[in-house]
Amino acid sequence: MSFNTNSSNIRVDDGHILRATVRNGNGEEVDSELDLNSCLGNNNGRFEWGGRDFSGSAENIYFSVEGDAQVPILRARLRGSDQSFDADVNLAERIGNDNGRLSFGKPFTSSNYTGHLERRLANHAAA
Repeated sequence: MSFNTNSSNIRVDDGHILRATVRNGNGEEVDSELDLNSCLGNNNGRFEWGGRDFSGSAENIYFSVEGDAQVPILRARLRGSDQSFDADVNLAERIGNDNGRLSFGKPFTSSNYTGHLERRLANHAAA
């Protein structure tokens, strides 16, 4: 499940450390962090999931949670081969909450989300 749906205090520190208070499987709130340099790169002026060290070629890094859906957006000016580009990425596309730990993973789709909800409901019913 995308991390932003069950998190609070979401922020990016030092331009690349995503921090949030997230819920674990027991419903407890825990602090977690993820170095975005470990999963985001710069591909010729565009953010690239699965890349590395985007912040080394970025300026004006800015993070905000936007709109009614509270979408976590990272923006930066990324260097390309001959010029720089304004770029943005929705962190909810690939950052999830894995039992209270921010984690990078496969893209979140409605079927992934539905499967997650079904597992949570089954776990809750068994408890």
